[in-house]
Amino acid sequence: MSTPRTQAARRLRVSELLAAGDVHSQEELRDLLAGEGFAVTQATVSRDLIDLGATKVSGPDGRAVYRVVDDAAMDTRVDMVRLVRTAHELVVSVEASGNIVVVRTPPGGAQYLASAFDRAQWDPVVGTVAGDDTVLLVARDRLGGDHVAAEVLTMAEGRAPKGAGE
Repeated sequence: MSTPRTQAARRLRVSELLAAGDVHSQEELRDLLAGEGFAVTQATVSRDLIDLGATKVSGPDGRAVYRVVDDAAMDTRVDMVRLVRTAHELVVSVEASGNIVVVRTPPGGAQYLASAFDRAQWDPVVGTVAGDDTVLLVARDRLGGDHVAAEVLTMAEGRAPKGAGE
């Protein structure tokens, strides 16, 4: 059986490597991945560690090692970081009407962006519906579309919305 060299496969392997042994540095992790056919840059390794919620903790020998923390609060923070990054990459335009926000993406990007909203469980949004290049966000507040639209624009600029991570 062969493993594809996709982002998902690489991140799964990073999680496995961190769980199986003591990885002390990003360079060490990069070397381990390269040995398995994943040619990655230090920036990619850094992004993977952030997206997986890996943190440095004290290892058995007292040296710092990377571990993926299984903690709901950490997961929520990681999902919000992922949402902001995804919005920054995909949002083309935003328009509000009442409690509905229409977010346009490049073709094929809507479902990926809607999934990021769903995973982040961002409180002002009660749900999403995605097509090919359009995401409908339903604001929790019946007149909250303008607020949600403004915060989505903030995310599109690469900044976290107000109250994120609370």
